[in-house]
Amino acid sequence: ALTRALDGDRISAFGGIVALNVVVDGQAAKELTSLFLECVVAPGYSPEAREILAAKGNLRLLELEPEAIDAAPKDHVRSILGGVLVQDLDDQPIDPSAWTVASQRQPTVAEDADLRFAWQLVRHVRSNAILVARDGQSLGVGAGQMNRVGSARLALDAAGEQAVGAVLASDGFFPFDDTVRLAASHGIKAVIHPGGSLRDADSIKACDELGLAMVLTGRRHFLH
Repeated sequence: ALTRALDGDRISAFGGIVALNVVVDGQAAKELTSLFLECVVAPGYSPEAREILAAKGNLRLLELEPEAIDAAPKDHVRSILGGVLVQDLDDQPIDPSAWTVASQRQPTVAEDADLRFAWQLVRHVRSNAILVARDGQSLGVGAGQMNRVGSARLALDAAGEQAVGAVLASDGFFPFDDTVRLAASHGIKAVIHPGGSLRDADSIKACDELGLAMVLTGRRHFLH
């Protein structure tokens, strides 16, 4: 899992922070030392892992028990000039039973699994957020752009040829059909987004024309 996560974008991983939800063993430690990292966060480290990671003099190791997540603040706070903005933390469990398929084509079993995975990940990406995934691996991420199709271009360019047969998740609805058409041109086979645009019908029609499956979640992520 660690190797696949790093392979998703090793360029961006360089100089970054890696968080794991399991104790780091020797094999994982060797993988972590294969590139420059600033920090590793995990529930613990085996003696072998500590010895291997100690060779990286500037690498910071932090221990954080999984239970600490439950104690985290439930409010998402942003400071602004003259005050603060507060919203509920987007930590609600994902409920695929509430989703609807808007396209004529139903997602395949593999696509459905990838859509669930991508929707879980895209909630952690800054809006406007687009994420491309396949086989339980993130392949490309587009974040923080002023328009959704701009984020899609970043994600699809990062995924490259691996986008063929993959799925695409968007944290907000598609305001136009341009993102769907761009995704199809890169080989994307299924998309997932909240829905709710006045032009949803245009994006659905594009999916039907191009053979894509489209899933609507009815709930947006939209992290700002």
